[in-house]
Amino acid sequence: MTKPNVLDGNEMREMTDSEHAAYLACFVEVEKNETAAQQAATATATSRASALAKLAGLGLTDDEINALVG
Repeated sequence: MTKPNVLDGNEMREMTDSEHAAYLACFVEVEKNETAAQQAATATATSRASALAKLAGLGLTDDEINALVG
């Protein structure tokens, strides 16, 4: 596999092995962060739905719930 090129001063050259390893590690880190963000968003949405259901279970109308939580 050909490694990506980098601009080093005025010279375009292929990445070294260590530069390429760091480059690939960045992609792994981004993927981990995206996965964590998706999991957090899902947890927040699940918690919100649960809270709204509990408020409705207490007998609040949709208008009352919207007045409380928007």
